[in-house]
Amino acid sequence: MLLGGSPSNRAQWCGGSMTGGRTQSKGLVLTAMIFAVAMTFIDQTIVSIAVPDIQRELSLSSTGIQWVVNAYLLTLASFFAFGGRLADTAGHRKMVVLGVVVFAVASTLCGLTPTNSLAEAWIITFRAVQGIGGALMFPAALAIVVQTFPLKERGRALAAFFGAAGALTAIGPLLGGYLTEWTWRAIFWVNIPVAVVALILISLAKPATEYKAAPLDLRGLVLIVGGVGLSVFGFQQAGAWGWGSPAVWLSIAAGIVLLVVFALVELRTPEPLTQVRIFAVRPFLVENLVLALCMVAFIPVFFFASEYAQVSLGKSSSEAGLLLLYYFAGFVVAAQIGGRLLDQVGAKLPVVLGSVVAAAGYFLWANKVTDLNLGDQVWQIVLTGAGMGMMLGPANTDAVNRASRLSYGEATGITQTVRNYAASLGLAVLGTTLVNSMRGNVTESLKGQGLPPSQADQVADEIAQGHGQAPASGIPGFIRSDFAESTRTVLIIMGAAMIAAALVALVGLRRGVQTETTPSTPKSAAAES
Repeated sequence: MLLGGSPSNRAQWCGGSMTGGRTQSKGLVLTAMIFAVAMTFIDQTIVSIAVPDIQRELSLSSTGIQWVVNAYLLTLASFFAFGGRLADTAGHRKMVVLGVVVFAVASTLCGLTPTNSLAEAWIITFRAVQGIGGALMFPAALAIVVQTFPLKERGRALAAFFGAAGALTAIGPLLGGYLTEWTWRAIFWVNIPVAVVALILISLAKPATEYKAAPLDLRGLVLIVGGVGLSVFGFQQAGAWGWGSPAVWLSIAAGIVLLVVFALVELRTPEPLTQVRIFAVRPFLVENLVLALCMVAFIPVFFFASEYAQVSLGKSSSEAGLLLLYYFAGFVVAAQIGGRLLDQVGAKLPVVLGSVVAAAGYFLWANKVTDLNLGDQVWQIVLTGAGMGMMLGPANTDAVNRASRLSYGEATGITQTVRNYAASLGLAVLGTTLVNSMRGNVTESLKGQGLPPSQADQVADEIAQGHGQAPASGIPGFIRSDFAESTRTVLIIMGAAMIAAALVALVGLRRGVQTETTPSTPKSAAAES
């Protein structure tokens, strides 16, 4: 034999891996999976830039346009556990392909939204279907990457995966700004060529993974969808209905009760949707707490930074997208550093250090937003992104690594459920915080200009509920300053969340590189070929 050694050694020499007697190119598999999930990351941010144009052309209500943004995140959070479980029981490659197709079809239909009375229900529905497609696709794609790369290479592979994902998330607002100048519908149609490329690459790579057939827990699915949906709905509507509304607290309470019932039912289900007992693994629990806290700061910052750029700095939609490139300039570089540190010394150092750096960045950025000068904020924004890039990949990878090979999809589904649920809650709570802060700031400004208190309250409420909708040239100077002050409050809360993440990781994680976890039931596994 020319290369000598075992088949697995020969595959490694060739830059591939052996699964089911066939060599697969690890680089091609990684590229295929990055393209597959590209749409999900782009769509986390691209719609926020086009919101004014969508609302104006479709004549959507204020609540309707909020749901256009949040329906996607909400279904992602609700169905991730289902997607992860389905991937582990039906096959990871099948679920990636199905997810890509569902996502592309839903994107096409979002772009074809009619301008009649059906518009609001139509676009919200297919935004939700996009989220379902993403939930089917992402856990399976990440599980394929994890199974393709051995543990000693996994940190760098997932650093590339999340680094590319971060870059694509950054492209969302930038691309959205330019496409919206043509038509907002193009922000959905751009997913179609990406989907085609992804399907071609998957066909060429033919990633092979192990999976185990098992029945699906539909009862658990209903409980988690209801729990996630109702709790996020309550927090989101608090800005419009007020914290004194019984409906707000009823929704939140009902959602929490359903989530508790979900956990109890899963503990007693032979083949559960989510193995709740996995949270007894201390590092898995700790990393998911860290991910939940950091998601409060990560996804919502795209929306608030875009609004701040347009309202307070008077930037166009395309210029607002450019602002976030500074964030991801730091993110992408530091993600590579974090991945290498994970491989060399374990997760604790990059997670703790990255969280501290991100917290410092958010606090320093908050200190500068009220100056209304983008040039003075650049290095703070880069620093913030670098901290998030350094810790996010290692935290996610370390959590997934705690599962056996036959449960990577399920573990990914759990971590992504936690991430997106926290992001949805963060967006809802911080959105309410921004509205309330803006209302108070504008009220004080109007009173200072001599407006009677009752009239000031009414005008301030109208402005706070409709922030960001007026053309930049028509926004008075005091509104710009008041919105910047409200953004400062949001950034401070994000910084506090990252401090909490650093403390949880510091206390909860142990030093050292993790060893490989072996599957507990190898004889029941099947392999995709």
